[in-house]
Amino acid sequence: MAEEPKRRKPPEYPLRLHVYLARCGVASRRNAEKLISQGRVAVNGAPVRTQGTLVEEGDSVTFDGRRVYPTRTMVYLALNKPRKYLSTSSDPEGRPTALELLVKDFSFRLFTVGRLDYLSSGLLLVTNDGDFAQAVMHPSSEIEKEYIVETRREIARELLDQFRRGVHVDGETYSIESYSVTNRFRVNLVLHEGKNREIRRVFQHWKIGVKRIHRVRVGPVRIKGIGSGEYRHLTDAEIAWFLDRTKASRRS
Repeated sequence: MAEEPKRRKPPEYPLRLHVYLARCGVASRRNAEKLISQGRVAVNGAPVRTQGTLVEEGDSVTFDGRRVYPTRTMVYLALNKPRKYLSTSSDPEGRPTALELLVKDFSFRLFTVGRLDYLSSGLLLVTNDGDFAQAVMHPSSEIEKEYIVETRREIARELLDQFRRGVHVDGETYSIESYSVTNRFRVNLVLHEGKNREIRRVFQHWKIGVKRIHRVRVGPVRIKGIGSGEYRHLTDAEIAWFLDRTKASRRS
């Protein structure tokens, strides 16, 4: 699975602290802001909780007491997450994480782009490029995510049409972009936003038991050909698609 690593230009200083952390592969820009607020980041030995702090070339930045440096080797992966693996980097209960599947091949820090819940399986993007992760996860990009959903009883088309218009559950509105029915107990759903456990919450609201949720596509990236627990590198064209998509959405 080895592939020529992607390279990018050195950063131009000064950089905002959350951007610097993203360039170091610590986290996406959004999650880097949370780490700063938690007091886990220090600049030149002084803990920083203020957003917008600038980092100059030569400054010492540490995360959880370990100095971090901008990386120029970028990795972009499509991982087929098995069921009962977490999307987080660690778990206090000791449950396995998707990133543990990659430890043997990568010596540097990686993180997932978005999430896929513990009981779901399928396509999960993984990278060490915080800027890329932020671009893909930004709500304005409206990147499609496609899921196969298998249920324990028949799914009425009227309910799926309702899901497309919007379903209100516990004060939250959930909706899909489109759907296609394979059979009475299996449907493909296409979502843009993908809120936390959205599909499970809606089907639970309908009192329809879910046997399986499997994500098969994120944007142009499909899971076909990737075995459970395995991965492949994104192509240059796939990476460019995500970046071009997010740039276009922010201009409009």
